[in-house]
Amino acid sequence: MKKNLTYRQQQFLSQFLDIYQELEQSVHYVTVAEHLGVGNVTAYEMLRLLEERGLVQAEYQPRPDQHGPGRPTVFFSPTKEAKRLIAQLSGNTGLEDWQKFKEHILCQLRQGEGDDYEALLANLIARMPENRSPLMFMTEMITAVILVLRSVKDAPEIRVVLSSLKKIGLPEEVGLSVLSGITMFLSVLERTNRNFSSALVAQLSRYEDSLIHLNKESRQLLSEFAREVAQILVG
Repeated sequence: MKKNLTYRQQQFLSQFLDIYQELEQSVHYVTVAEHLGVGNVTAYEMLRLLEERGLVQAEYQPRPDQHGPGRPTVFFSPTKEAKRLIAQLSGNTGLEDWQKFKEHILCQLRQGEGDDYEALLANLIARMPENRSPLMFMTEMITAVILVLRSVKDAPEIRVVLSSLKKIGLPEEVGLSVLSGITMFLSVLERTNRNFSSALVAQLSRYEDSLIHLNKESRQLLSEFAREVAQILVG
């Protein structure tokens, strides 16, 4: 669950967590504003909003120059829920479960070589709207996109696309974002199953949002997976 945060709020929370970890102590909102290049009021209001969501906690400390009664200074720190949420958004949770899930899909693909994989594809697309972890969802999305691409692999327009799949994530080559372009390309290709391509397009914004939040390790894992799937399906 994303606590109904907008993308901007999620991004601010992630950046605030980075600042907190760098300083190793509670942070004044002015310090947050300076690090992020935003106004003091903007930083303060955003931190208070995140506090209402249970993602940030405020603590009041006397100013260093304060020697009597007076207004204390407010500092902020992330809650355990904030750390859990950011880890979930970056794909850091459930790696062991994901490894098993990934191997299960690869096994299905290898066992079905020579088939049209329509049943597997239909199953993957049917499960996509479920509230699953970013890694699980993106694994299904990547597999489904390449399966649809395989169904029209003889079309001359996609030869370049097929070669790009095998280079995803390699140094100086294409990244996982190429799958977004491929999905849109498939949606206008006449030979593509319209039901499948439309279902994939409907999941594009979620895919792109998940990709933004992935950490480097998760991106690499998914890139390697995409290359494996491409190797099995398109040679």
